[in-house]
Amino acid sequence: MATNTSVHPLLPSFATALPGPRAKEIIERDQAVLSPSYTRCYPLVMKRGEGAIVEDVDGNRFLDFNAGIAVVATGHSHPRVVKAIQKQAAEFLHMSGTDFYYEGMVTLAETLAALAPGGGPRRVYFGNSGAEAVEAAIKMARYHSGRDKFIAFFGGFHGRTMGALSLTGSKVVQRRGFHPPLPVHHIPYAYCYRCPYGKEPSTCNVECVKVLEDQLFKTILPAEEVAAIVVEPVQGEGGYLVPPAKFHEELRRVADRHGILLIHDEVQSGMGRTGRMFASEHFGVAPDIVTLAKGIASGLPLAATVARAEVMNWPPGAHASTFGGNPVSIAAALTTIELLEENLIQNAAKIGAYMLDRMGAWPQRFRHVGDVRGLGLMIGVEFVRDQETKERAPEIRDRLEALAFEHGLLILGCGPNSIRLCPPLVITRDQADFAMDTLEQCLATISA
Repeated sequence: MATNTSVHPLLPSFATALPGPRAKEIIERDQAVLSPSYTRCYPLVMKRGEGAIVEDVDGNRFLDFNAGIAVVATGHSHPRVVKAIQKQAAEFLHMSGTDFYYEGMVTLAETLAALAPGGGPRRVYFGNSGAEAVEAAIKMARYHSGRDKFIAFFGGFHGRTMGALSLTGSKVVQRRGFHPPLPVHHIPYAYCYRCPYGKEPSTCNVECVKVLEDQLFKTILPAEEVAAIVVEPVQGEGGYLVPPAKFHEELRRVADRHGILLIHDEVQSGMGRTGRMFASEHFGVAPDIVTLAKGIASGLPLAATVARAEVMNWPPGAHASTFGGNPVSIAAALTTIELLEENLIQNAAKIGAYMLDRMGAWPQRFRHVGDVRGLGLMIGVEFVRDQETKERAPEIRDRLEALAFEHGLLILGCGPNSIRLCPPLVITRDQADFAMDTLEQCLATISA
């Protein structure tokens, strides 16, 4: 492991070898009783966190470039978020907004309705997770349209509950053994580094969307039976893919032409992560329905499905959630949005641009780096065995992930052969430099 003994409060330091004795003990207990469906990439056993720093049970400190999978947007245990949680917890913990009223729920709905891209009246449904937000969106789309089919994208991830899983096109292990799914037709996402149609950006005619009208709607999928197109503005688990604006513009055109709803899954890309409140703002396209979770409440379970008012026209009892819109989670969300709007969205844009500028030279410096892409603090790096052939190199990605952990930097993979950098939006320039220095040191070791 690394010999870093720094005592800088905002940078990593080590007290033991990794994993430490206490971590080993807990991991052994975990393996005996927890679901084997969980995936763990390295032996981190967390005890506490502050800002972008995580401390494990043995006193080792790490710089967190995962943010709890893009969740703790305001950093770990932001004091203002903690204060809001404590205040609400002392008043009441639960009352179920599906059957009763409380003001915080109304206030957050008003806030999200006003923030949602596109303008015009919006209504909000609250759930507990991204998958629940997606389930609500697809049920609503079916109810509103009277249609039963959906279009989604290869590489997309929308959750693991049955409806959301039907949309997910990320990994076969997530779908194996859980059929039959809902009727969903998958098409290619705008993966410009690996265009499935062999196009260069200069010759792209958005073939990945044109396939709908040129092929699917003419052969196997009647357009009038499609309830919605479900798409991530920036594809997350599929590799942190940033499409050109014309991809989303064309999706909006096709949807409008055929009376199909457009659903933006912003569970991972929303709430300031890309340097805008919503990633769709980068592309100038407004969805009919948007799904939110992850960064909305700084770590507390909360999700929102925000739709045009005329689309959310289902009657009382059609859909509900006992815990959705929990008052403590809502208190955290209201404070989270305040912090995002005060300076964290701006910080995400600024630090993200700084990192991307530095990382832009990586393909020239490191032979295994094929592509660097991102918006704000949603950055992906793709690894290849050879830059000419672009042959995927998942083993290099996995080795980098392990080496970074040994140096005190927490990162995770995405897609078949990429890493994601999605730190808390509170990170400083010094922390960004530490992450870049560490990754460059690890890449030099791998490329040697």
